[in-house]
Amino acid sequence: MGSFVKTEVDDHGVATLHMNDAAGRNAFSESFVEELREHLDGLSRPEVKVAILRGLDDVFSAGGDRAVLMGLAEGRVAPYDLVLTRSLLEVPIPTIAAMAGHAIGGGLVFGLACDIVILGKDSRYSCNFMDMGFTPGMGTTRLLQTILGEHISAEMMYGCQYFKGKHFEGRSLVNYVEPADKVESRARKVAMRMTDKPRFALELLKRTLSLPRRRAFEEARTMESLMHEICFANPETQARIQENYTPTGVGGAPADADGSDEESS
Repeated sequence: MGSFVKTEVDDHGVATLHMNDAAGRNAFSESFVEELREHLDGLSRPEVKVAILRGLDDVFSAGGDRAVLMGLAEGRVAPYDLVLTRSLLEVPIPTIAAMAGHAIGGGLVFGLACDIVILGKDSRYSCNFMDMGFTPGMGTTRLLQTILGEHISAEMMYGCQYFKGKHFEGRSLVNYVEPADKVESRARKVAMRMTDKPRFALELLKRTLSLPRRRAFEEARTMESLMHEICFANPETQARIQENYTPTGVGGAPADADGSDEESS
């Protein structure tokens, strides 16, 4: 086990899974994903009743790692191998995304795959796949629609602009939008409401309520893999990844990127 992820379980049965790859900005490298999936599997322990997923203070997740994206473009990684979202959807107890920091691309959809979602009011969220020349993956094409709606998710997927969390207040099914320093405390309050419930009942309800998202993910994964085969066969995709993915900022965007729309600021 590496040191990118840690999980702590308190006496109430609240697990806090902390993604903590500061150097990689919680981007989904092969080693990071391997460790993250081990921790997600660990949430099946009987003493856990609810799980909070959090990232760094300023970044929840920067999405796909450059090496993984280039592996896809060069045919060394198959699109069907990307099943991190499924691992999260299969966690048997309720999950809460405490997305205090920025979340980009696959990092955004990973958080949105949780049962309850809390965004940072002034943090930035983007679906930037198309900027790098390929269509969205990780179940994004369906899961983004589930929580943000068909038209907002279309704008994000086509345009790749960055929106602050406050943009989604009253426009989406996000549970809460809070100042960044209040996100984790809100997540904790929500989690504590579940801790006096029987574990077996939480599991039954979770399985039922998550079924539409699990089905949506599988449907999306099939179509997304086909689109990826076409995109990654085009030499332009490799060139755009090399040009537009940079370790500065979040997910290849300048750290001060707000998007071009008035609501983004």
